[in-house]
Amino acid sequence: MGSAVETLCGQASLVLSFSWWIVVVAQFIYILRSERCKATWTGFRREAFSGLWQFVKLSAASAVMLCLENWYFQILVLLAGLLKNPELALDSISVCMSVNGLMFMVSMVFNAAASVRVSNELGAAHPKSAAFSVFVVTFISFLIAVVEAIIVLCLRNVISYAFTEGETVANAVSDLCPFLAVTLILSGVQPIFSGVAVGCGWQAFVAYVNVGCNYAVGIPVGCLLGFRFDLGAKGIWTGMIGGTVMQTIILLWFTYRTDWNKEVEKARTRLDKWGNVKEPLNKE
Repeated sequence: MGSAVETLCGQASLVLSFSWWIVVVAQFIYILRSERCKATWTGFRREAFSGLWQFVKLSAASAVMLCLENWYFQILVLLAGLLKNPELALDSISVCMSVNGLMFMVSMVFNAAASVRVSNELGAAHPKSAAFSVFVVTFISFLIAVVEAIIVLCLRNVISYAFTEGETVANAVSDLCPFLAVTLILSGVQPIFSGVAVGCGWQAFVAYVNVGCNYAVGIPVGCLLGFRFDLGAKGIWTGMIGGTVMQTIILLWFTYRTDWNKEVEKARTRLDKWGNVKEPLNKE
């Protein structure tokens, strides 16, 4: 039984990796063949390697930022397996994580939108438009997250049956749903600020915030509540909420205090350094 499960997991990983490579190859072909990309990418040049180290550092910071967020949820699942009733704890947390992951995809759409929009507005020297974009995207994502949380609370007694059977698991998931609802609301805001950070080039700062909030606060508090105070899965999830709240507050304050005029100046400095085209490629 164990070897069969390992084989299925390995096959699933290979299929997932293969599907990602299909996306990469398809996007590359689209860039080569699309009429829309002729004005923005004209082929490989020697100048493309100038300033490459700055891009490597930025990419490394982005990778660390994303990995720390993904690993954090995996660590919580591992901690759930160490509780007194590990099977029930894993079942309930896995169901809630699945629901959270499904809803989180909506927030990631706004994360990408905020990243692209903010970077474009900064590059175009529109500081007010960049600030307004942050407000609009955050507000819309927050409203959607509130609706998601309300739906989850209304379906708290039956939502687990979409993933597994058993009244015991359904009751455990129902007890966790209020915590899940809070997480959904936070997930409607926090990813937006991460997207803004990517658009502004603050990835290294966000990585430090992730370490401090999630790993120095969220996990220790979750372990303390889950094991020391015997709150089980609720304690672990409460620790996660505490870390996410701290992370959201810090990023919110940092974004609120941002001088968008200075961010435009930084963006223009990078454009002047990495771009040697004086005239716009697309002339209206």
